[in-house]
Amino acid sequence: MKPLSGLRVIEIGQLIAGPFAAKILGDFGADIIKIEPPGKGDPLRKWRLLHEGTSVWWASHARNKRSLTLDLRQPEGQQVVKDLVKQTDIVIENFRPGTLEKWGLGFETLRAINPNLILLRVSGYGQTGPYRDRPGFGAIGEAMGGFRYLSGEPGRPPVRVGVSIGDTLSGLHGVIGVMMALRHREQQGGSGQEIDVALYESVFNMMESLIPEYDKFGVVREPAGARLPGITPSNAYLCQDGRYALISGNGDSIFKRLMGIMGRPDMADDPRFAVNDGRSAHVDEIDDAITAWTSQHTLDHILEKLNSVDVPCGKSYDARDIMNDPHYQARDMLLDAPLPDGSIVKIPGIVPKLSQTPGQVDRPAPTLGQHNEEILNELGISADTQRDWRERQII
Repeated sequence: MKPLSGLRVIEIGQLIAGPFAAKILGDFGADIIKIEPPGKGDPLRKWRLLHEGTSVWWASHARNKRSLTLDLRQPEGQQVVKDLVKQTDIVIENFRPGTLEKWGLGFETLRAINPNLILLRVSGYGQTGPYRDRPGFGAIGEAMGGFRYLSGEPGRPPVRVGVSIGDTLSGLHGVIGVMMALRHREQQGGSGQEIDVALYESVFNMMESLIPEYDKFGVVREPAGARLPGITPSNAYLCQDGRYALISGNGDSIFKRLMGIMGRPDMADDPRFAVNDGRSAHVDEIDDAITAWTSQHTLDHILEKLNSVDVPCGKSYDARDIMNDPHYQARDMLLDAPLPDGSIVKIPGIVPKLSQTPGQVDRPAPTLGQHNEEILNELGISADTQRDWRERQII
């Protein structure tokens, strides 16, 4: 038994945030019914690199899900959702606020059908407030949440992190909300409830000391490139072979070990550098000394030396590095997933790792509408009705 076995989830969302939350729940045993519009399905099926017409990303993002195509603008499609909700624990959606209500599937309607239903709603700005009706993608949430301003080099335009981090952070916050709502419902005698996750708030929740520093000192935190301001040393340092070593020597004892392996006992014993605030006051001096050392050696040599004295260090992994890394392989973080044509693609493994009830991939990502007949049969909808709905493009 996986920890979420027996739970049913209806995913009405598309693209990243809502489906990412559903993927995590599915990895740990929940039955995920993914509702997609007939014909085209979730737009993510066509994002980035395609194999046989479908994104290879889809193999990871839609694993452990069943695909049901429904036109939710039609009464018949809306009724199927209502019938499913009678035996559903969680509904996940990530449309603009008011969309479910427009389809007659708002929380009050669904709760009247199933008082124990948990509805996770992910949107750009949340279900309330003056911006609630604005469209919001992850990039906008990252900007409003404060993340984009800090990204990049000082004096240069902000950059994106390279992935849709605002969406996935929102999906993670959504899963946290779902688990707390389940705890309330199942252990505290509560009923279902609505979970309101905003993209910008999910990003803002990660912004550490940004607000208290501004409120207390009037300091606006600025972008700092690879350096972690106020925590010293923590930076990327150029090596002899043109690659960069990421070194986090910001613990007091770690700093001493770092200076020792560098052959700088004078800095290791300098009272100015004994604790972090002193080191941070002299960050340029320390970073220059570290760069002077790393620039004389290859990255591999630097990492070998630092690992020998337990100084946290690393390199920036690209996809090739990840695929060939023995630690990724030893921890099952690279899984084989079958594609519809029978070929195999590597996908990311399951996080987190539970010792007694680990997650696993039981279903490959579905083709569009693959489970229509299976799910509609479970609801007792006749073959004639299904045939009529197909002809009318309701499914």
